[in-house]
Amino acid sequence: MAMQLKTSLKLSQQLRMTPQLQQAIKLLQLSRLELETAVRKELDENPVLEEVQDVAEEASRLEAREANPDEGNQTEDSSDPRTQDEFEWENYVDSKYKPPQSGPGGTDEIMNYENMISSETTLHDHLLWQMNLGGFSDEEEGYLAILISYVDDDGYIKTPLSEVAQEESVDEKELEEMLPFLQEFDPPGVGARDLKECLIIQAKHLEEDTNDLVHLVNNHLKDLEKKNYNGIAKAMEAPLEDIIELCKIIYSMEPKPGRSFMPRDTQFVTPDVYVYKVGDEYMVSLNEDGLPRLRISNLYKNILKGDKESTAKAHDYIQEKLKSAVWLIKSIHQRQRTIYKVTESIVKHQQDFFEKGPEHIKPMILRDIANDIGMHESTVSRVTTSKYVHTPRGIFELKYFFNSGISKTDGDSLASESVKLKIKDLVSQENPKNPLSDQKIVELLKKDGIKIARRTVAKYRDVLKILPSSKRKKLF
Repeated sequence: MAMQLKTSLKLSQQLRMTPQLQQAIKLLQLSRLELETAVRKELDENPVLEEVQDVAEEASRLEAREANPDEGNQTEDSSDPRTQDEFEWENYVDSKYKPPQSGPGGTDEIMNYENMISSETTLHDHLLWQMNLGGFSDEEEGYLAILISYVDDDGYIKTPLSEVAQEESVDEKELEEMLPFLQEFDPPGVGARDLKECLIIQAKHLEEDTNDLVHLVNNHLKDLEKKNYNGIAKAMEAPLEDIIELCKIIYSMEPKPGRSFMPRDTQFVTPDVYVYKVGDEYMVSLNEDGLPRLRISNLYKNILKGDKESTAKAHDYIQEKLKSAVWLIKSIHQRQRTIYKVTESIVKHQQDFFEKGPEHIKPMILRDIANDIGMHESTVSRVTTSKYVHTPRGIFELKYFFNSGISKTDGDSLASESVKLKIKDLVSQENPKNPLSDQKIVELLKKDGIKIARRTVAKYRDVLKILPSSKRKKLF
């Protein structure tokens, strides 16, 4: 069969995402902090963009231009771009200003910022400080420093010593010999390789007789986890009262020795949008604080208008940056409008939540909001990711308002978030000596008309970080 080459025309349509559309989608799903970082980066890279420092001055300038557009254009065109950014530094800095004097003759004391900025001691710093005071030889300090570098934030050494020796090219036996010295350091339990070893180390730090305590941890940790005190007492042939006293000591121990050295910095959430109640209605307001207000620099506008000395290459560069700047500003405005629309629709659908509280939140999916505002579900999903709303009921992530429905016996449906709150309320009111099992919670919810499976209760309980009934049991 002969092969032939020929040319043919084919007309087809394809959907392609332009770079501008990709940028708009990327900005849409960014959190507030990420958006601010991205805008700051663009301000550094794009000379055509500039930040509006005085919002009131900018607003008055725009009003004046709208009132007399001819005068505004004439003033803008006649200005010399080279003198626009000049600043009278002599008037800014007062020549009579003298810095405050320090010392015997001075009245004011210069603030020492080193006394203001405090640095917290880390767990590794604390361990190295103890090592330096321990009187170890240089070789021993080398092995201890290696072990300390493998201590995690919880205070454990999770990496096997054989791997540590192989990675650091040292003798494994030497590491094993130096490990007990590390485990003598403060905080008690540091350097342990698992929970059992951590508890045993802390038990050995106690001054009283700890033989029974160590025996209990070594041999009955599973029963201790299940709070099977009768089984422990029978196996150890000891009175139940003595076993309960030993268990109290173990429960007072720290399972994560490094917890006290963990950073305590509070992570604050800045809401993207506010919901206020005005009269009988709820109003939505975007949070613009902290976000840079962008505009196109007049300097580069004038270069494009009338600077004949600049080269064609410079004109092309400025034109490209100008398009990028304009599209960024439009994308940010579009992002803010979309967040506003989504939040307004959520408020409309969840009126009972805002009026009565989280127990009355309704089942809602992305399609409900997408159909209401005329957008795609994926757009709504991007908008609700890492976005927070400040409401009279507190600060919530926008995704919080989307819940699956749980069927009720009367044919209605209840939001899964409401069911979680009911489970949490039932557990908070239970008898600690006889906690509610998952099946018992199912039966109690059924009395309230909520049909739910036991495995669903177990899943919600895990989400709420509630332990199983066997581990919630308290005899003392």
